[in-house]
Amino acid sequence: MTATTTRATAKTPPTAARLPLGTLVRAHLACARMEFRAALTYRTAYLSSFAMMLLQIWLLTVVWRALYDGRAEVDGLSLATMTAYATLTTLQYQLVSPWRSSPIDQRVREGKVAVDLLRPVGFPGQMLAGQLGWASAAVPVLLVALPFALLIGAGQAPASAAAGFAYPVALIGALLVNQLLGLLLGLVSFWTLEVSGALMAYRFVAQFFSGALVPLWFMPGPVRAAAEWLPFQATAYTPAAVYLGQVEGLGIVAALGVQLAWIGALGGLAAFVWSRARRRVMSQGG
Repeated sequence: MTATTTRATAKTPPTAARLPLGTLVRAHLACARMEFRAALTYRTAYLSSFAMMLLQIWLLTVVWRALYDGRAEVDGLSLATMTAYATLTTLQYQLVSPWRSSPIDQRVREGKVAVDLLRPVGFPGQMLAGQLGWASAAVPVLLVALPFALLIGAGQAPASAAAGFAYPVALIGALLVNQLLGLLLGLVSFWTLEVSGALMAYRFVAQFFSGALVPLWFMPGPVRAAAEWLPFQATAYTPAAVYLGQVEGLGIVAALGVQLAWIGALGGLAAFVWSRARRRVMSQGG
């Protein structure tokens, strides 16, 4: 990042708070729309990720059927529930966790962040809206892939009416938690410039502790306790457990409350990290 870039940033105070609400909303929607269109331009890479998704569903179904070895239930859970869980978490993880989590590191390396900082809309809001727009590009392809996913995996109706109503709320919560985590990881690039190594480690840890591969109810006690204290379980396990009736009654309210708490905590942490990152940019500008 050059001194010229950072000086321009330092001289331009943030004006997003002074914009009318309608203008602010339209600006964020424009950021989301741009990233939505950009995601659809990478057709080959994007479609290949859905082919891998279908392969993962098939492999997980085969593995769980082999592990059950003809038994109707394991620890009170039927094979049908387990294969439905594997199918559901893989499908929703494609939406909740797109293959590109944040463009911040690339924009910092290329100096494009200077243009972002000169806009009247706050930088974290721009990036978060763009990430959500990129993730939403998965929706049309997911709708096409859904019948094939259910054919090679398994599907079930929501466990109850309450589960059916709560599941979309839990899925939105999962999406927000994951995107805030991606935003935080991207903001680290203001110090490191490169986050590819950290991103690889993050994806492994996030996928495991989210319950996307192995549900929390099958994890050993200490591992499950760690997963329950981390935000990742809110991105995959929580919506799937709500949908399949593994969380019921007041448990649904508690699960959604945990998601909301993580959204607040991660949002506050992102605001703090951004305040430090912006101060670093301004101090470098002199």
